[in-house]
Amino acid sequence: MIELAFPIALLLLPAPALVWWFAPPYRQNVPALRSPFFRDVVARTGGKARSGSITATRSPAQMSVAILVWCLVLLSLAQPVRVGDPITVTKAARDLVLAIDISGSMDDRDFTDPSGAPEQRFDAVKRIVGEFVKRRDGDRIALIVFGTRAYVQVPFTEDLATVQAMLQETEVGMAGPHTSLGDAMGLAIRLFETSDLDERVLIVLSDGADTGSRMSPANAAAIAAERGVEIHTIGVGRPDGSGENRLDLKALEEIAEAANGQFYFAEDTDSLSEVYARIDAIAPRTAEIISHRPREALGHWPLAMAGVLVLLTLALLQVLSRHRLQQ
Repeated sequence: MIELAFPIALLLLPAPALVWWFAPPYRQNVPALRSPFFRDVVARTGGKARSGSITATRSPAQMSVAILVWCLVLLSLAQPVRVGDPITVTKAARDLVLAIDISGSMDDRDFTDPSGAPEQRFDAVKRIVGEFVKRRDGDRIALIVFGTRAYVQVPFTEDLATVQAMLQETEVGMAGPHTSLGDAMGLAIRLFETSDLDERVLIVLSDGADTGSRMSPANAAAIAAERGVEIHTIGVGRPDGSGENRLDLKALEEIAEAANGQFYFAEDTDSLSEVYARIDAIAPRTAEIISHRPREALGHWPLAMAGVLVLLTLALLQVLSRHRLQQ
C-alpha cells in the first residue's frame, strides 16, 4: 500500500494555471538593430514591417511536458511511501534473575526422579527449573550460580533455550563447596543495574546457610528493596542439618520479607515443582507487544523521472532547432 506523508502539497497543483491567468505577462525591452537594407529584406520575404512585440509560444507537446513535470515535482514533495504489512514484536517487560546454589551439599541424593528412583538434589533442581524457564516466554532471564563464589552463568537474555542449556551444563561444586548467599544476591543487584525495565524479580534457591559472603544476605535484601527488586527465596535440603549443610530457613524468610517477596520450602521433588508453579502464578509472564509497519520512502522516484523528462525534452528541442537551421 502506498500513502502520501504530506498530501497537502498537492494543493499547489493549480498554481501554474492561476499564475497564467492572473499574473501580468512578462515584458522585456531589447535594443533593435537598424539595417539600411531592411525594406529590401521585408519585400523579398513578402512580409510587412510593423512595430510590435514578440510573444514566445510553446507547442502543445512542450506544455504537456511542463504540466507532467510539475505534477511529478509535487508528487515528490508529497513524499509517497510504501507501507508494508504490520510487524509485531514482543518485547520483554520483566527482568528475572535465577540464583541457584551449587555448593557441595547439592550433591546429596535425597530427591526422587519421575520413576521414583533416588536422584541428586541438583539434578532435580535443574530439571524443574528448566521446565520453569521454558514457560517464561516474554521475560528476560539471567542465571547466577554460587558456591564459595558467585558467577553470572548467563547474562540477561530472551533466548530461553540458551538459559536451559547452560543450566544443564552446570555441575555441583563448579563454584566451590561453600555457600555465599549474600554475594550471589549482591551480584544479582549489580546485574539489575544494567536493566531499564521496571519489573525486576530475583528467585534465590539455596540448601545451606551463608558462611563466606562479603555482603550479608540481610544487607543485600535491604539494598534490593531500595532498588525495586522483588526477591523470592526457596529453601531445599535439611533444616536439621549441621554446619554448612543446615538449611537456614529463618534467613531465607527474612530475605523474602525484606524484599517484598515470598519464602518457600521444598523438601522433595513434588514440593519443589509446586513451588515454581506458585511463583509462576504470583509473577505471571508479561510482555510488551510493539506493532509497526515498515515504511519505504518513494519520493525520489518521481523527482528523478521529472529530471530525466526535462533533460530529454531539452535535448529534443536542441536537435529540432539544429535541424531547422540546416534547412
